[in-house]
Amino acid sequence: MRDPKSPPGFLKPMDRTLDFLSRVCVLLAGIAIVIMTVIFAWLVFGRYVLNDTPTWVEQVSLLLVMVIAFLGAAAGVHNHTHLSVVVFRNMVPSSVRTVFVVISDILMAGFGGMMFWYGLELTKFKWNTLIPLIQWSEGLRSLPLTISGVLLFLFSTGHLVRLFLGRDERQDNIDQG
Repeated sequence: MRDPKSPPGFLKPMDRTLDFLSRVCVLLAGIAIVIMTVIFAWLVFGRYVLNDTPTWVEQVSLLLVMVIAFLGAAAGVHNHTHLSVVVFRNMVPSSVRTVFVVISDILMAGFGGMMFWYGLELTKFKWNTLIPLIQWSEGLRSLPLTISGVLLFLFSTGHLVRLFLGRDERQDNIDQG
């Protein structure tokens, strides 16, 4: 018989998987920032030293900004650092904070599901169109939105599972406030 104080067997693998996905998001967003910095340096060098502006930099940087923003936001939700997720529930008294935590997680999971669904539709719709100057699929612009939607759904659902099991370790939870 399992000790009631020990976590269910699925919780550790779930946490490891979600933590891994969050680290991948941060890593990819970090790589995108570095790449964007390098290509902007090339833009400045080309424009002012070579007098030949590389025209593809703007289009590639727009793709990289999507990766940075959406994957960074998903990791922020998982790591409890995304300000918009906690600001309102931190303003309420601790007696109603758990209700706000549940509502917030449900809304974020629903929002993530909608981001995935409509992002997937947009990605499929735009996939056969090419981005000018770089000739890559226009669907790449909305792919980070789609991936972020899945991640928001998974991260928010993971928070709900931990909360309902009494294993929520968020600093803004009622038990901490």
